[in-house]
Amino acid sequence: MPASDSPQTANTFTNDALGNSDATALAERIRRREVSVTEVTQAAIDRLHKAEPLVHGVVAERYQQMLEAAAKLDRQPDLANAPFFSGVPTFIKDNTNVAGLPTRQGSAAVPAGYLVKHTSPFAEQMLAQGYLCMGKTTMPEFGFNASTEPVHDAPTRNPWNLAYSSGASSGGAAALVASGAVPIAHANDGGGSIRIPAAVCGLIGLKPSRGRVIENDASKSLPIDILSDGVVTRTVRDTANFIYEAERYYRNPKLPVIGKVEGPSGKPMRIGFVIDSINGHKTDDTTRQVVEATARRLEAQGHHVEPVDTPVNSSFPDDFAMYWGLLAFGMKLNGRKITHPGFDKRQVDGLTQGLDKMFKRGFWKMPAVLWRLRRARFEFAEAMSTYDAVLTPVLGHTTPKLGHLSSKVPFDILFERLTQYANFSPLANVTGTPAISVPMAMTSENLPVSVQLMSKFGDERTLLELAFALESKFSPWTFPVNTAEYSHA
Repeated sequence: MPASDSPQTANTFTNDALGNSDATALAERIRRREVSVTEVTQAAIDRLHKAEPLVHGVVAERYQQMLEAAAKLDRQPDLANAPFFSGVPTFIKDNTNVAGLPTRQGSAAVPAGYLVKHTSPFAEQMLAQGYLCMGKTTMPEFGFNASTEPVHDAPTRNPWNLAYSSGASSGGAAALVASGAVPIAHANDGGGSIRIPAAVCGLIGLKPSRGRVIENDASKSLPIDILSDGVVTRTVRDTANFIYEAERYYRNPKLPVIGKVEGPSGKPMRIGFVIDSINGHKTDDTTRQVVEATARRLEAQGHHVEPVDTPVNSSFPDDFAMYWGLLAFGMKLNGRKITHPGFDKRQVDGLTQGLDKMFKRGFWKMPAVLWRLRRARFEFAEAMSTYDAVLTPVLGHTTPKLGHLSSKVPFDILFERLTQYANFSPLANVTGTPAISVPMAMTSENLPVSVQLMSKFGDERTLLELAFALESKFSPWTFPVNTAEYSHA
């Protein structure tokens, strides 16, 4: 990342207890007592105070409580047998419950000040790995937008260039990790919300297979479960270690075991290659060049890469749009049950209102829409029968400036912009297959450009192996500090 004195960036990396360590290295340094958990937590707090006025990625914090928790960890006689990520600071997204913190879903329609009393099952699965939850991260209303620009609050800015979007709906998580404030943060994905912010902030974002981790609180009520939880990280090994530890906590017997992935497999794979979206919007030149260059890198590594048709019915974009509208309709109708008894549907933003109206105009289509969306899983599986993975863009064009995808933009214009932008990621949500975002280049505006890899249902291992190989060819994370120089008090 560029020098921290640049007015266009938010870079908090410095020679403190966090240094330039990823979560894996930091956890190892804590186990060896090279740094104390208290020092790490205080360093994170100091960085958050520096980053937050610039990126605005935090909606609720409990820094003092985590300092107290850190002190208790430091008094433990043996950290060698503690959970793998013990003492590593993190955040949970604002649509996932953590006892003692608010959950507002990024919306002014949900009352402020109410602290939830229970922690969601997935948050328990994640925090069981030993992280210290510093608070909750920003998101657009109900996760519907592809940019974190809630109408009732300041936008979340991209740390690489503060004039640009950090993506969504896990935009706050990505901004905090990319700025260096924490090395890893929770994200979840209902149409690209792990991969999109990871892509525009230069991070690794793995959307796991459906059922790989404990299901999201909202998943049980959906006619098609498109939701999946995970993390955004600066290194592939952090993502691999997160998913390995999550699997140790809970393993779905219906899915193949991933196991511990520590690098490329070295075996040649057959990889399909898609460059333009099925919805008719052509991918922009910069993104196209990066994806094509990635295909050549994969070929140079011994893989066979060939163009393929998008493995889905041509009605998919319109069908997903209707399902998107169904979610907005359901939120407005059942918001008091889903969020809080004080939910005020009059306060929802323009995007939620527009999606709701769009659904009401075409609700009669839903039986056929749901039938086709459910079929997509089988169509994708058939198309993938002779491939190990598919390479695509994550997004239809490079990161937009703030305002381009604001919910204040008239709905028809905003919806058209979203269909041009977030047009590659939803397929993995509907089919339940895993997909990963990997950064591969930087633009002249100092913004990351990433690619997406998708694989067969349950085959996260292949994605992680390919991501390790690509990471060795390009990573934006070159740091100005040397962790070894930090003096442990």
